[in-house]
Amino acid sequence: MVAAPRRRRWNRRRSEQDGQGLVEYALIFVLIVIVAIASLLFLGTSVSGYLSSIGTSI
Repeated sequence: MVAAPRRRRWNRRRSEQDGQGLVEYALIFVLIVIVAIASLLFLGTSVSGYLSSIGTSI
């Protein structure tokens, strides 16, 4: 009868770890999105000009 409480504690710990992993992946995704937006804001005009010059030369 001692095994049932241990199993419940283990299942609870496992579900908490799954939720923690999901939050970590979400934070990494948000960080990547922020970096991508920042790079587009700073480099967007130069990249646009570069692509326009390539398009006109073709």
